[in-house]
Amino acid sequence: MPYVDGFIVAVPKKNLTAYVAMAKKAGKVWREHGALDYREWIADDVKVGKRTSFPRSVKLKPGETVVFSWITYKSRAQRDRINAKVIADARLKSMMDPKSMPFDGKRMIYGGFESLVKV
Repeated sequence: MPYVDGFIVAVPKKNLTAYVAMAKKAGKVWREHGALDYREWIADDVKVGKRTSFPRSVKLKPGETVVFSWITYKSRAQRDRINAKVIADARLKSMMDPKSMPFDGKRMIYGGFESLVKV
């Protein structure tokens, strides 16, 4: 059964070029280790809600935008195997240093999801 890791981050607009470079590198690593798909999407029609919203979820600040991402796998077991390889991959270690990340990793929201409905 397909499995997806989903992510939402706040990225300073001034860091978008660096973020895209980091995401392309990360996507290449995940795909090389077996992920089926790696996608990053930038907010286009995302309003601040009164109670909940994508901007509220990441505590969006002025000058930032929301990025919504996912990585697709064949199964949860495959995801766990791939992520173990990714974590051990030296190419990502430098990117995961909080001092060099082009976004605030403390405000990232992420999780794994099983398929519920497919039409």
